[in-house]
Amino acid sequence: MASWQEFDRQAPELAEVARRLMDAYKHKVLATLRKDGSPRVSGVETSFRDGELWTGSMGRAVKAADLRRDPRMAIHVTSADPQGSDPSTWEGDVKLAGRAVEVTDEETRKSFEVLESDSHLFRIELVEVVWTRVAGNELVMDTWREGVGVRQIRRE
Repeated sequence: MASWQEFDRQAPELAEVARRLMDAYKHKVLATLRKDGSPRVSGVETSFRDGELWTGSMGRAVKAADLRRDPRMAIHVTSADPQGSDPSTWEGDVKLAGRAVEVTDEETRKSFEVLESDSHLFRIELVEVVWTRVAGNELVMDTWREGVGVRQIRRE
């Protein structure tokens, strides 16, 4: 699994777009796995610090319980609808997949102002990032996978 900094080193152009969209839209959707393996989606906010992507959770939140049990997750970042009737004016969306590693170190938690003992702090490690958008009459997906690198897929 790769840190955000490692992803940025391997795919700087894609990382720049992903970060711009993540910074522009405060609320994201986090997908986790329930105890029975079925999916759960929850709202989440993220932040960047020290070359890492971070998220948190209130104590007793089901998303935190899901991540503590099974750290696999995905984050979906949506963007504003296209302007007018031209779909290529859409910024696109970004999807990240990987795992959320809980950080319990008190010094780190304090630096994020996670002061309540039952609150959670997670560092996101990446295996895949995808930026999907429209260009002309094509759906364009720039994808990065750990160990594979960047490739572009176009579909009419």
